[in-house]
Amino acid sequence: MIDLPRERLLRRGVAAASDEELLGLLIGTGVRDHPVRAIARAMLDASDGLPGVARASPRELAQIVGVGLARATRICAAFELGRRAVEAACDRSTVTRPADVFELVAPRLSGQKQEIFLVIGLDIRNQLLEILEVGRGSVHGVEVHPREIFRPLVRMAAAGGVLVHNHPSGDPTPSPEDIDLTRRLREVGTLVGIPIIDHVVVGGRQWRSLAETLGIEL
Repeated sequence: MIDLPRERLLRRGVAAASDEELLGLLIGTGVRDHPVRAIARAMLDASDGLPGVARASPRELAQIVGVGLARATRICAAFELGRRAVEAACDRSTVTRPADVFELVAPRLSGQKQEIFLVIGLDIRNQLLEILEVGRGSVHGVEVHPREIFRPLVRMAAAGGVLVHNHPSGDPTPSPEDIDLTRRLREVGTLVGIPIIDHVVVGGRQWRSLAETLGIEL
């Protein structure tokens, strides 16, 4: 088992445990010549830290000696539960400014090494309906089609939508392509009766609002 006994960890509280110790609890036990703490450390090293472990698939984690597919699946399930808990806590949040949008999507986009495009549905009171991923690309860009944006908005009966995508470089400055896409999708939104209220570009812990860039109020 991990070097820190379970009882002492419980007394300290799991919040005081290191990433290595928490992963060790999920792994459970070690294997021959590979104690559980060494397996946890190998997992962190192979994934460039905890954010990388959180993004990894079960098959990727299963390649680490001592993990295997069953344990890898259990670890991925724990991270997915954490993501769902964060998103559930944000349910029915009111979105009135770009900072609200950033707080909603930051857990999902943190540390991503490829561009991900999200659409957020809002009701008539600007309250959150749903956040959906509609596109996943490369480190350089992501392509989305209007139907991929508006189909889920129509399904959830949204009164408006907010677009979000990340820049893995960490620079949230909108590109000319981002601005052109926003203008085109706003035109489509006018036609279908679901306005695109904003398009927020996230880079690391920073963000930029296309509504502000284009002089449109959220």
